[in-house]
Amino acid sequence: MFSGNEWLIVVIAALVLFGGSQIPKLARNLGSAQKEFKKGLSPGSDGDDADSKDDSAA
Repeated sequence: MFSGNEWLIVVIAALVLFGGSQIPKLARNLGSAQKEFKKGLSPGSDGDDADSKDDSAA
């Protein structure tokens, strides 16, 4: 997909845009967002299903 030179350019651009101290925070936020997204997609999750049951009972 990407060669070594292209990854190097992406990393340098990220450092210029966000600064070295912001990269770990950005990666952490992306990781938690991915975790929440997968949790929401998993069947049988307790997210909106509980709300829809409450609405039908009313």
